[in-house]
Amino acid sequence: MRKYLLVIACAAFLVSCSSKKGLVKVNKTGKKPDKVISDDKLVKVYSTNGYIERFKGIAVEEMNRSGIPASITLAQGMLESANGNSSLAREANNHFGIKCHAGWQGKTVTKDDDEAGECFRFYNSAEESYRDHTEFLKRQRYAFLFELDRNDYKGWARGLKQAGYATNPRYPELLIGLIERYGLERFDRGETVIAKAQREDRIQEQIEIKEQQQPSAQQSEPAKSPVTMKIYEVTAGDTLYSIGRRFGLTVDEIKIINSLQAGEIKPGQLLLVSK
Repeated sequence: MRKYLLVIACAAFLVSCSSKKGLVKVNKTGKKPDKVISDDKLVKVYSTNGYIERFKGIAVEEMNRSGIPASITLAQGMLESANGNSSLAREANNHFGIKCHAGWQGKTVTKDDDEAGECFRFYNSAEESYRDHTEFLKRQRYAFLFELDRNDYKGWARGLKQAGYATNPRYPELLIGLIERYGLERFDRGETVIAKAQREDRIQEQIEIKEQQQPSAQQSEPAKSPVTMKIYEVTAGDTLYSIGRRFGLTVDEIKIINSLQAGEIKPGQLLLVSK
């Protein structure tokens, strides 16, 4: 009798193992992810200036194509990819933390974020990520931003917050601080009144076409949740070590995330404290 029960138990175990092997995690797009990122490590591949030099060209290219200031695109890429050193940027070429959402037909990667196993967009190159960032912003929610001058980085920084791109009220200050600290505004270019009007008309037409093609996707897509950034204002007596302990980060991670070259911080300084 004991042998009989043992045989049954073994058989059940084998069936269970076999069925688990057959399970494939499917993301919101209904497809198997092209890659699964199992860690959330920051590995320093780019310095801040190295990142700027590497991606200034594509940021300017996208500014000329759409009107988004190159300084804004670069600053967002620096913030959301930790200067290209985040696991999502390194392994999926995703520099803006854009999730799959409805209508995405491209490659995908699964990574733990607000929830376990969330679906992010996977790109073949960082340049593809920069171009998709532009397309992501070409929707009705952000349409008013394209009426700004393409060298008005302050207007864009505040407008992104107003449109719901980021939930943290200090997000515009963080963007503007990065732009002015590294002189990213030097990549922005003004345009003539006629050129600006033509660009606005072209972008608005593209937004309208996109909404007609995918109305349900446009209506159901939420605010860009990856940018629920934790931002900490340094107070007297703070050190990178004490801040790191408070938020579960190492000193090196804080430096990478915030593009800090040294360990000096000062009261009132804003630090990003989430990966």
